[in-house]
Amino acid sequence: MNKRIFILIIIDLMLILVAFYLSVLLKGVSFASYLESYQNALLLFALIWIATSIVFEKYVFTTHSARKISANIIKSNLLAFAVVTFLIYFTRSDRYSRFIVFNTILMVTLLELFIYNLWAGLKRIRVIPDNLLGMIERSVKRRTPPIQTTRAPNPMRVELIKRTLQAEFGNEVYEYLNTNTRLFDDKTLIVSTTTPFNIINQPDGYFDTLINLKRTNDIRRINKFFEAVNQKLPRGGIFVCMAETQEQRKKRILSKFPPVINWIYYFFDYVVKRVFPKFSLTKGIYFFLTRGENRVISRAELLGRLYSCGFYVNNETEIEKLQYVVAIKNRKPFFDEEPTYGPIIKLRRVGKNGKIIRVYKFRTMHPYSEYLQEYIFNLHNLEEGGKFRNDFRVSTLGAVMRRLWIDELPMITNLFRGELKIVGVRPLSEQYFNLYTPELQERRIKYKPGLVPPFYMDNPKTLEEIMASEVKYLDAYDKHPLFTDIRYLFGAAYNIIFKKYRSS
Repeated sequence: MNKRIFILIIIDLMLILVAFYLSVLLKGVSFASYLESYQNALLLFALIWIATSIVFEKYVFTTHSARKISANIIKSNLLAFAVVTFLIYFTRSDRYSRFIVFNTILMVTLLELFIYNLWAGLKRIRVIPDNLLGMIERSVKRRTPPIQTTRAPNPMRVELIKRTLQAEFGNEVYEYLNTNTRLFDDKTLIVSTTTPFNIINQPDGYFDTLINLKRTNDIRRINKFFEAVNQKLPRGGIFVCMAETQEQRKKRILSKFPPVINWIYYFFDYVVKRVFPKFSLTKGIYFFLTRGENRVISRAELLGRLYSCGFYVNNETEIEKLQYVVAIKNRKPFFDEEPTYGPIIKLRRVGKNGKIIRVYKFRTMHPYSEYLQEYIFNLHNLEEGGKFRNDFRVSTLGAVMRRLWIDELPMITNLFRGELKIVGVRPLSEQYFNLYTPELQERRIKYKPGLVPPFYMDNPKTLEEIMASEVKYLDAYDKHPLFTDIRYLFGAAYNIIFKKYRSS
């Protein structure tokens, strides 16, 4: 028996005890007395449970597919349920409460589904590379200016395009396109489509401007569509797209329906079209219900997808409650097969002895936000501490999670794995780590990073103050490790609760 199977069996035994305890609580009886009278039955049940789990290979993970893992759990637990039911029926045993027995099986199953699928989800998460932002910044600095042409437009084409755009989309859209593109050039393609086929079917190397007047929300595979556009345009080519952003959608729904009903409608719309696509178990339900149409997309996700697909944003504006974006092709797409779209992300951090560890966190930014560092830098000033002010990449829920430190809860996984300790210097990315002095870098890697950093004792404002704060902590830790960690833990708790120290 390998180590993983042994650990999973131990976890299963613990889950059985937890489920039994919860079932007894629901029944409203004494746990101690029930445990004493049920101990033999619990032992037999545990043996049956483990045996059926081994038969259906529940402890052998050959895939990270949530569907297959859940199927193995359900089949195994149904067999255990059948065996237990058979024994109760044929032994004519009235000693044991049917409610306790069957509720215990149900609760263990639910706990297993949650824990095993969470584990599988963590395994599927792609590590965000530290050099991603550098790659984007370098490509943006080398960006190619839009192609300039002097071709005289055909008067009949000008009149037809102008009249059609004004009739279909309004004069403001027409003026925006006319100002920001070579609207009437014969090498400008204007389409209204959601399928990449209609783009791929165009001749190579002919068009240098492509305008799509179909909402990006209705494109099932957005990146594939943007990649197809990238393939057809030369460097410096112009791509115009439009979408209804998440905030615009919220305003539309809340204004469309009467009070109370509008918030109820918005809640279910948010759950089905924003939450469901993020989880493997519900993604299929989402596409079955919507066919990928009318999806919710944030402004950060729209712009981030463009950057990931080889464009930089030259201009954007809101017209008639829709977001129009003018993007310039600058390079080939990243062809990111596993974008960080889910609710949990995995980040590379420098651990003890310089070893790179993967730190888990809840996502607090909209998907694809990691591609927008340069764009945000050009838009917003930095606030004290080096953070961006008014960063639209941070979601509403993400801002709350950051403020309450909920986003760092998955880091407990790293604590259990022995990669972090409770109090210690903050686990840093390689880029941020390289900003430290060589002396502090060399000293830092001798210690495990921590969940609670010295920041919350000293509230430093600059990089120099942050480094001084960490040196102060490490000096104290070398003299009295346990006492120092206890002092810093309680000091941090006091500062957070009463002095409102925050790390954005």
